[in-house]
This record gives sequence, structure tokens and C-alpha cells, in this order.
Amino acid sequence: MSIVKKVLLVLLCSTMVTISTAWASADKPGEGVTVKPGRATWNTGFFQEAIIRQGLEELGYKVKKAKDLANPIFYKSLALGDLDYWTNGWFPMHNAQLPKNFYDVADTYGYVMKAGGLQGYLVSKKEVEKFNIKSLDDFKRPEVKKAFDRNGDGKADLTACPPGWGCEGVITHHLDVYDLSDHINPVKASYEAGMASALGSFKAGEPVFFYTWTPNWTVYKLKPGKDVMWINVPKIIPNEAQKPSVDRMTQSGVVGAVSDPIKLGFVVADIRIAANKKFMEKNPAAKKLFEIFTISLADVSAQNTKMSEGEKSQKDVKRHAAEWVAQNQAQWDKWLDQAREAAK
Repeated sequence: MSIVKKVLLVLLCSTMVTISTAWASADKPGEGVTVKPGRATWNTGFFQEAIIRQGLEELGYKVKKAKDLANPIFYKSLALGDLDYWTNGWFPMHNAQLPKNFYDVADTYGYVMKAGGLQGYLVSKKEVEKFNIKSLDDFKRPEVKKAFDRNGDGKADLTACPPGWGCEGVITHHLDVYDLSDHINPVKASYEAGMASALGSFKAGEPVFFYTWTPNWTVYKLKPGKDVMWINVPKIIPNEAQKPSVDRMTQSGVVGAVSDPIKLGFVVADIRIAANKKFMEKNPAAKKLFEIFTISLADVSAQNTKMSEGEKSQKDVKRHAAEWVAQNQAQWDKWLDQAREAAK
């Protein structure tokens, strides 16, 4: 081979390597970056963490095992830069748990589920129609109390929240301000056990009355509009913690509500990604993914149901995420392309 041909061959190989490296870099803009996520302590939030993790990994990032932390500890860790993000921000509900300098060093991005964090009371649809139940006030009526009284104490039994949960305090507030303590008995045993019992009662054709939140397996097994209905509180009377967000205690467009809008009595939250600003500035691909990723409440509730039925290991959740990506591949690829474009 002549010297000229050898030189040309070397130049060609060098060019091909350069092109290949540039393509790999463009395809995986996060290559060489290690990401430190946090994760909520409630397992109904694990699914979206696993999906975002897969997205970051496909973009080339190395994602460390998520640290499961209580909300205030996570937000403090995020502000300190010890963690980079989590997918489990409930706003404005979590505002009171943020450190004072939070928005100086961190922020919220996108909407994992806009108005996805609903809370309220649901009643079996058959009884809603039979007794014309519109709000908690209807449980003062003798015939309604009798229908929902399981233990014979003269009160309607409500599957409520265990002691120590935030919702327990709100339910206690409702029973007080609406003068319902003599009419409704909040059952505060294990929520999972209580809802399993309620589901069994519903399947047996009996009335059910329970508190729940979304996303949650309960609204997958007992579908609002088909099996159960969201009911109103008599009027909006916020407790101290709710006062700054009183306008978000009434919500329009809720599927399966007895009225539109409906007075839920709980603050409706947007589920959002919270992330450290420095991490976002250095990683435009991750930032873009966080801004555009969204998932339906129905999809999360369906996955939460799988966990409630035993598929709850980390391996199971990872598989659920991969299955969701495969079922939404066209949209997923579009999101990743947008993230790669943002990094150019």
C-alpha cells in the first residue's frame, strides 16, 4: 500500500471515530454524570421515580439508588445539594415543609400529574342515588346513618386515616366544624386493611364510605363514576394549614363527582418534580425531560393496584416502568429526542 493510501486510510478511520464519538455523545448527553435522586416514603409514588430513572439512564446518566426520605428531610437535602431531584413533590401541600432558602437553590419542574393529588370522601354510587347523598351533611339523616352503620353504634362508619397521618387531622377538623362527631365514626385502623374490608363489602353489595387520595389503588378497584362517587363537604372551612391554599379546596372536572365543581375539603395538589438548580443548569437534557414528562392518574392507579396485589418489590416496580415505556414508546422517544436536542 502506498504512503498516500495509508495516510488517507488513517484520516478516514480518524474521521469515523470522531463522528461515532460525537453521535454517541449526542445520543447520551448525560454520559459521565452521576445523579443522586430522592424518593418518597409512600409506595404510591415509586412508579414515576422508576420511569424517570429509566429516562435518565437512556440519556446516559448513571442514577444512584434513590434515598427514601420524609418530605422535610428531602427538601433540606435538595437545598444543600446532597440530592439532585425527586418526582414526588406535592404542591402547594409541601410548601410548608420547604426550608426558607428553597427557591434560591431549588425549584419545581413540569407536571408529573397536574391536579393529580386529590383527596376526599367517596360513597358507593348505589347509595348516593338511593339516598340522594351530595355532601357529608347528608350523614346526619337517620336513614343514611343506619345504612352505613356497621357496628350498631348509631353512626355511619367511615374508613378513615390511621393516627399520625396528615389526613387524620383534616378529617377530625371536618367532624368538628360540620358538627358530625355524633353522626360519623372514623375507623382509624390500618388503612390497607380498612380498604380491603371496604372492597369486600362493596363486592358483597353493601354500602361503602371512605376517605382516599390519588394516585392510589382504591380508585382503580372502586372506580369513581361507576362504582363510587366523590361527595362534597358542606362548605369550605379550612384549617390553619389549608388557609393559604383555600382556592384549591374546590375542584372542577373531577370524574365521578356528585357536582361540578366539587368542594373536596382538602387542598388539591399538583405532583411535580423538585430539583436542585445547579444540577438543572449543568444538565439541560435532564431539565427538559423533567419539564415535559407527564403520566395519567389512571396509569399510576393501575400500577399501584399491582403493588397492592403483591407486585411490590423494587424489581417489580422497575418492570412496571419498563412496561409503561414500551406501551407509550412513540411519546417516550419523542420526549428523549427533545431532551437530547436541549443538550446541544
